[in-house]
Amino acid sequence: MTAEITRRLILMRHGKSEWSDVDDHERPLADQGRKDAPVAGKWLAESGIAPDLALCSTATRCRETWKLAVSELSKRPRTVYEDRIYEASLGELIALLNETSDDVANLLVVGHNPGMHGLADALAGEADGDLLPRMNRNGFSTASIAVLDFQGTWKSVEHGVARLVSFRSPKA
Repeated sequence: MTAEITRRLILMRHGKSEWSDVDDHERPLADQGRKDAPVAGKWLAESGIAPDLALCSTATRCRETWKLAVSELSKRPRTVYEDRIYEASLGELIALLNETSDDVANLLVVGHNPGMHGLADALAGEADGDLLPRMNRNGFSTASIAVLDFQGTWKSVEHGVARLVSFRSPKA
């Protein structure tokens, strides 16, 4: 019965960060990132996208992005700060998704590039309209969001299993 459920994966890249002398993991958001993050959260809210669970990289810029974005949602999902998202390969990101409980219908991941773009591109076997070429042409800029739907369990997530149903970028 679980295999028939439509699940939603929302991939969000952190907002624009400052380039400073601090360690990469500790880089904070730049002014532009602090402006873009709540706009991304508002887009999620207006789109009716309600994550059950958010997995957020432990990097400062991701935590700050999520804090600003989630404040725009009517209901705050359970949030897990996940160190494995930082610098994760495509295979590591898919393995992380495969660990998700099937009690979760809508999962949001706040992470980094090239991981978020690579994951969206790899999972999207299909796309609505011109979303896939637009995402790949314009890139997955900071504060971008890709929304993918698929049928099945989280353990069944693999290349080409999903449909890209929405893509939002502050630059497009």
